Amino acid sequence: MVGELIGAVAAVCAGGVVYLAAAARVVKQYERGVVFRLGRLHGDVRRPGFTTVIPGVDRMRKVNLQIVTMPIPAQEGITRDNVTVRVDAVVYFKVVDPAAAVVNVEDYRFAVSQMAQTSLRSIIGKSELDDLLSNREKLNQGLELMIDSPAVEWGVTIDRVEIKDVSLPDTMKRSMARQAEADRERRARLINADAEYQASKKLAQAAHQMADTPSALQLRLLQTVMAVAAEKNSTLVLPIPVELLRFLERGGRETGGQGAQAPVEQAAGRTEQARDAMEELRHAVEQ
Repeated sequence: MVGELIGAVAAVCAGGVVYLAAAARVVKQYERGVVFRLGRLHGDVRRPGFTTVIPGVDRMRKVNLQIVTMPIPAQEGITRDNVTVRVDAVVYFKVVDPAAAVVNVEDYRFAVSQMAQTSLRSIIGKSELDDLLSNREKLNQGLELMIDSPAVEWGVTIDRVEIKDVSLPDTMKRSMARQAEADRERRARLINADAEYQASKKLAQAAHQMADTPSALQLRLLQTVMAVAAEKNSTLVLPIPVELLRFLERGGRETGGQGAQAPVEQAAGRTEQARDAMEELRHAVEQ
């Protein structure tokens, strides 16, 4: 009798252990458990930790609440300005309502992927090429709103959407390169023309200044001669200053007007003055 009682207790304990093993479930911190009892949604979503279900009656499905990074395959389309491009992107989303993610949609990952591809093709058709290349933040926001609207019913929220790359045809790349080169050439010519204009204004001011002061031209000539002579690797041809020629011309006229009054002495004096002027010029060049 005692042996039969012990055997029954052991059988009950063994059955309890088997039942507990079949009913026990562990939900991880980043998961939630959705329980179906006889095919119907039962109770609240199970929180992380240890929980139990009725074996053979209940079925629990675990839903991951972590952010999912899903790449969107490259989509080819024609922009609003008739340019064929291929654009790929990446979408970040997570489940906020586990029950809706299990009940309202068959596969929420596949649904988000298809909606993202459709929305990306729609964005390509509504945008221009310049927007795809330089105004991506606005396009990302529009793409996020287009995907998030139907995803709310699936218990999914879109965290963010980013356009990764925009592939252009080779002909378009060459055209853009030529356009950029032409724009840089235009800016270079404008800068050069502006520099020439400013230089011409300065030269005109210098010409007026030298016209008012003729000796400034001689000083400038001497400075140029000194700069060239400092190199000592070229032959220097020194022109006769204009003022020296005018000086000699005035001397000749004065000599002719006086007639025969001491022409030899006057010519000798003019020659001596010219020699002194040339000597001063030579000293200036040597210095």
